[in-house]
Amino acid sequence: MTTGPDFVSFQVRDLEASAAFYENTVGLRRVPAPNPDAVVFASASVAFAVRTPLPGVDLDAVTQLGAGIGVWFHDDDAAGLHEKLRDQQVPIVQEPFDGPFGTTFSFRDLDGYVVTIHSKA
Repeated sequence: MTTGPDFVSFQVRDLEASAAFYENTVGLRRVPAPNPDAVVFASASVAFAVRTPLPGVDLDAVTQLGAGIGVWFHDDDAAGLHEKLRDQQVPIVQEPFDGPFGTTFSFRDLDGYVVTIHSKA
């Protein structure tokens, strides 16, 4: 039987810039990874990483990275994170709203991936 997902990674143009963004701006915590082409972050359930593109992948040839895929992160203080991202000029693509997953909003990362944050676990 197949289960999952149990690992999600974004292929990025600048590994260190993206890793710093997710660590310092978004607030994820790095964990040791044996792969020099990836930076992995701690997660309560599904591991997340940013990594260099796989062979044959040209990120600049893609019109919209991650189009059609929803990646959500939990943050108890989604409103506070929204304010921090907005203050740092991170593009907000959906302003915060209250819904079934608590306070929810979406932003665009350095490579254009859309990430949704929600406050209710």
